[in-house]
Amino acid sequence: MPQRKKLFITPTLATVIGSFVLITAAAILIIQAITSQQIIRQLGGDLVDLGMESAQTAFAEQLHAVTETGEYTKLAWQKGELAFDDPDLLVSFLYGALAPTEQVSFLVLVDETGKGVDVDRGDADGTLIGGDVDIATDIPILLALTEQAAGKPEPFWSDALFMPERDHTYFVHVQPLYEGEDYRGSLLVGMSLDRMSEIAWYISTDDISVFLMKDGSHEIIAHEDLHEKFDHLSAATPLLHISRIPDDFLATFEDMKKLDNTAFDIAEALDLHYGYDETGDKRFVVLEQKNENLEGLPARIGVHFPAAYLDQPLRELMVAIVVGAGLLLLSLLGAVLLAQRIARPMQRASMAAMQVANLDLEAVEPLPGSVIRELDDLSGGFNSMVAGLKAFSRYVPRTLVQKLLREGRADAPPEAREVAVLFTDIAGFTSASEGMSATQTADFVNHHLSLLGAEITREGGTIDKYIGDSIMAFWGAPERLDNPAAPAARAALAMARAIHADNEARIARGEAPVRIRIGLHIGPLVVGDIGAPERVNYTVIGDTVNATSRLESLGKDIDPDAEVIILASREVAERLDGGIRQKPIGAHTVKGRVEPMEVVRLGE
Repeated sequence: MPQRKKLFITPTLATVIGSFVLITAAAILIIQAITSQQIIRQLGGDLVDLGMESAQTAFAEQLHAVTETGEYTKLAWQKGELAFDDPDLLVSFLYGALAPTEQVSFLVLVDETGKGVDVDRGDADGTLIGGDVDIATDIPILLALTEQAAGKPEPFWSDALFMPERDHTYFVHVQPLYEGEDYRGSLLVGMSLDRMSEIAWYISTDDISVFLMKDGSHEIIAHEDLHEKFDHLSAATPLLHISRIPDDFLATFEDMKKLDNTAFDIAEALDLHYGYDETGDKRFVVLEQKNENLEGLPARIGVHFPAAYLDQPLRELMVAIVVGAGLLLLSLLGAVLLAQRIARPMQRASMAAMQVANLDLEAVEPLPGSVIRELDDLSGGFNSMVAGLKAFSRYVPRTLVQKLLREGRADAPPEAREVAVLFTDIAGFTSASEGMSATQTADFVNHHLSLLGAEITREGGTIDKYIGDSIMAFWGAPERLDNPAAPAARAALAMARAIHADNEARIARGEAPVRIRIGLHIGPLVVGDIGAPERVNYTVIGDTVNATSRLESLGKDIDPDAEVIILASREVAERLDGGIRQKPIGAHTVKGRVEPMEVVRLGE
């Protein structure tokens, strides 16, 4: 019987272990590469889609205020609260409509003959100017819009109009006024390119630039730096072509190459282009093909940002795959050490990926570098991706998404709930901000909203929206609460303490103190996803919201000089324990409600 060949243990173990490590590590690397590539592409696509939706929301909220002004004027006119034979009443009404809508430049209300009144912001110093107007002689460029309104009962937006008397370009929202089938007049709401560009400036960042392009053309409506070219506007050129704007990168848009959306899982309704800025850095441009959600304004939203937000992670991932394949050919000792080194960073990457999936971006720690190149490249790509996601997440109500995820839901169909609603507003904000620059105003409002928003979050409330310097929040949704009024009241009292402490610091710096009004009410509301199928807001609607807003406004009549005045309805007060001081102030009739409301002041 032939003797079986003997093997040496060292080369045998090296061969067996090395082969096992080679096969196992290769399989792991392939699976990880495929999974990471899919995750990065998906996150990149979600990042772009999320950012575009956020930018759209920012513009839509401002434009909604314009269309709501038109609708409110129509209702007031239909109810007989307005009459063209009382110009003083019309001017007063327009003053009230124009004052809170900072994005609006002028309001014109005329009858079927083109005669009426107008109110204008003047030199943008906070002073409103109003008086009689005959558009046929005073503003003839608007005459065609009133003629169009005479044959079109539905509201509409004009094309870009250069108004010589103002030496600027405007878009005008027209709300026709009809009595039955008879045309009786129009409300014309003007928004300047300057006002629209202020919105673009506000939502842009150092790396991300947001702009509006006219639908069906390459003319620019809004851009953060467009004011530098306003003197180039004219009747012949009411809008500037993209090649003439003060954005050297975006000016080359027509020469840029278009990419396939599937490369980054971007929505089909978006166009993806790329080009290079003056420093040679690659940037992406994402532009809507057509916008259906800007309240009828003939515009579409675009964004351009560094390509590293999307491109770099994929490129570095491919480098990591190539380098990793070479490292798998190392010796037994190198394979064992490599396996140990791979395990630890992969665990950190997995934990970081879970934190990203849970939207806990602040908890994500940057992945550390590694002496192994593919891991170092993967860390760099992942860190760049997280940085980009953090930049876009500024526009997303992250706490709401987290609450829905905790409940295991991806959507929230509308349902009836008992919800406590809170409104806040700064008393005298318009006059207080007159002496501030745009940057100072933004810093002041951001600080104020952060101060109050922290107290809402601390008490588990959901911030529905920011309305200029005001906040609307609610309790009782998406999670159900036995007594939503209690945390809402605690949040209001905490806001009062925060404002008092902040005012002490302001006074010490020689600044004027801030005064705010807060309204609280509880009642049945419809809560859930409200909006069009392609874009919804998680919000509440119903009479309770309107009543809360009226309670907040009532504060200016009850105690106009109070540092903080908190007015709650009887329904809220009855649900609070004895630890919260209450001062009944009687029944008050608020606008929009027939029955008086029993009002209680909290914290006094």
